[in-house]
Amino acid sequence: MDGGVSVITNPTVSVRLTTTLSSFETNRRFNRGITLAEFKSKLEMVVGSPAACMDLQLFSASDKFLQKMEDNEALLGSYPVDDDCRIHVTDRSGAQIGEFNDLSKVEKYEIAEDDYDKRTDSVRSFLKKKKVGHFDEGKMAQRELDKAERDLEEKAAAETIAVGNRCQVLVAGQPTKVGTVMFVGTTDFKPGFWVGVKYDEPLGKNDGSVNGKQYFECQPKYGAFVKPQTVKVGDFPEEDYGLDEM
Repeated sequence: MDGGVSVITNPTVSVRLTTTLSSFETNRRFNRGITLAEFKSKLEMVVGSPAACMDLQLFSASDKFLQKMEDNEALLGSYPVDDDCRIHVTDRSGAQIGEFNDLSKVEKYEIAEDDYDKRTDSVRSFLKKKKVGHFDEGKMAQRELDKAERDLEEKAAAETIAVGNRCQVLVAGQPTKVGTVMFVGTTDFKPGFWVGVKYDEPLGKNDGSVNGKQYFECQPKYGAFVKPQTVKVGDFPEEDYGLDEM
């Protein structure tokens, strides 16, 4: 490339950006057809420096200095800017490094809950008008009703199961497991009703305890907690594995 002019083969170019105001490097894509003045205006939101206070230097993809970028009327594509080149922004506004990165110094704007609720241009107002999410009273009511029905079904199923019952545990996608009911009720680890089962074989996940709380006792890997709907109570004798055979 001679005379600082490159052949434009792609309308956009991806460049690396560095600045005297930050130790970070960012990557952005720009249209080659914008002027350098327009390019600087876009950089304001990226590097935090006023366009009028920017000095630009162009480096190659291997960080070799190529030239200064000084003609505000020239097109970005008129400079030898290729993908992965680096453009370094020197700020002349007098700002200190890191000044635009320390958000702790930025005063946070907060609005009272009641005032926000009265606004007509807020996201909450939009959701209310469109009856989206929890503002859809009909859908929310149906969800509450469905949950209440599931809770009742779960409780009713739990009431048919008693500690000491022999049972099968039938979970979709898993083999049938046989064991003894050791616990029925609510737990601290998850809401709803749960059935603690001691399996005949080491097919479980625990020893009857969860998060340090012991709900029943059994050998490690023999215990499990399952939902009442997956438990079938019946006369399920322990398997005879032929241990007494000669």
